[in-house]
Amino acid sequence: MKSKVHAESKNQTKVEVNVRGYSFEIDEPEAEGGTGSAPNPVEYELGALTGCLNVVAHLVAKEKGVELESLEIDASGELNPAKFQGKETDERAGFQEIELNIKAEADTDDETLREIFEEAEKRCPVRDNINHETPVELNINT
Repeated sequence: MKSKVHAESKNQTKVEVNVRGYSFEIDEPEAEGGTGSAPNPVEYELGALTGCLNVVAHLVAKEKGVELESLEIDASGELNPAKFQGKETDERAGFQEIELNIKAEADTDDETLREIFEEAEKRCPVRDNINHETPVELNINT
């Protein structure tokens, strides 16, 4: 299965992304020179991670005969903006660490619930991309 998006710059901080007939904007906060009209790229990354874990956790739970009655996922991460801003640093440009806090209710015991989320974490494509280096081919078309 191949995923594909098309993005068009609207100004120096804002981009409109189109995918499968849907569109959304990405922008920077006003404090970072943006208009603050939409989440920034790394906020979408955290959102993508929580969305993926939601889907996979429900799938794994169903495979185990468990119904997830409620699920809330909080994701947070710290990053050093130095590299992004072009400053000398040995730190990565992205998150140094991401913390996930999960609150779930299900018709099972705590141990099975933990197994469901550990398996979901292993099978989540977004988590896989975060954990492993994914080659990116950059093609410049003028």
